[in-house]
Amino acid sequence: MRLTPAVLTATLALALAACGAGQGTDESAAGQPTGAVASPSSPPPTADTATTQPSGDPQPAPTPATSAAGSWVDLAAYEADPASYHAGGDVVLFFNASWCPSCRSTVDSLDAEGVPPGLTVVSVDYDTNQALRQRYEVTVQHTFVQVDQAGERLAAFTGAVSGAEIAAGTV
Repeated sequence: MRLTPAVLTATLALALAACGAGQGTDESAAGQPTGAVASPSSPPPTADTATTQPSGDPQPAPTPATSAAGSWVDLAAYEADPASYHAGGDVVLFFNASWCPSCRSTVDSLDAEGVPPGLTVVSVDYDTNQALRQRYEVTVQHTFVQVDQAGERLAAFTGAVSGAEIAAGTV
């Protein structure tokens, strides 16, 4: 069987997009637009532990920004009071999908080990938040984007699994 260049290119693109293409690099936020971000379609969980929504999407439990440990929150909780999370330290958006094995590994790690002090990780559903993906130029799931209080991108990277690895990717 002979594969055409177009088929090879499409296959490579699908493979790279499958679960992140590996370690990324920090990138400048210059020129990023500001504005409102999309909210997930379901309300934030109210339990003290992570829950799974009917669609199967993992959602972290809200954690107060004043907690001694870091915070692992969903997008709706973050959008309700972003200033309180930024007051506690660095904020990183985690673009993830329930069907992505490496995303699930990170979710499991954050649920089990928590988030380091001074860091808030915000779960953003990769599949439903296309406007937010475009705003931060996210092209693959399992991408982390550090944002400042104004919502400007400070850094972007992929491949982190634990809270410590996420914290190490921040600037």
